[in-house]
Amino acid sequence: MQPKFMQRLLSCCCVALMLCSGVSMAACLDNVVLVHGNSATPSSWNNTYNYLLSQGYSASQIYRPAWGSTSCAACNDHNGSEETPVRTALSQALSTSCTGKIDVIGHSMGATLAAQQISKLGISNKVDSFVGVAGAFRGLYSCGIYPANVLTSTCGVYGLAVASPFLDGLYGQRFGQRVYSIKSYSDQIVCSTGTCLVYGVHSSSIWQENASYTFVLGHFGLQTDTYTTQYQLIK
Repeated sequence: MQPKFMQRLLSCCCVALMLCSGVSMAACLDNVVLVHGNSATPSSWNNTYNYLLSQGYSASQIYRPAWGSTSCAACNDHNGSEETPVRTALSQALSTSCTGKIDVIGHSMGATLAAQQISKLGISNKVDSFVGVAGAFRGLYSCGIYPANVLTSTCGVYGLAVASPFLDGLYGQRFGQRVYSIKSYSDQIVCSTGTCLVYGVHSSSIWQENASYTFVLGHFGLQTDTYTTQYQLIK
């Protein structure tokens, strides 16, 4: 009887180990970095964050850096203190990722800020999916055309004026192995001057992107109401 008991015990242990291994594999997902827009806060990602949790992500796998002033949108740009929290989040997410890769979703100015930091860190090959939501990758006509730009930090050298040195420096770069944009022709920020197009291309579109998705939503609805699409793009 004893040998049979030992066989059953060993068999049960093997099954338990296999089940545990399966759970670990299922839980091993790319860490995700969510970068909010100008003067917003990490809580602006609550819909996306909660949906990711419902899909098997743990809170420790989701990074939501807080960057920039929340009271002075015109004071924020892509230089200096705004860079640090995003760079730190990207680095930490990558260093703790069980897959060795991360996914990045940025909204509005957070999309261009995330793209800049990916470039500076030289980690585009470790970003499995980059999703720019309502970004102004080609600039904002409301900021003017550099150097005849609006005299604020947001529209300056390191800002979102069309053809600014900052945007020209990003142009043509790849920010992940897969790159997507989520955009709208009802975007009250990107399309505030009556057109969403910069030199014939929607400003939220990203060069060499794998696909672009258009919704009939406003600038902020593109962030809060497309969470299922965002998830599908980083799967």
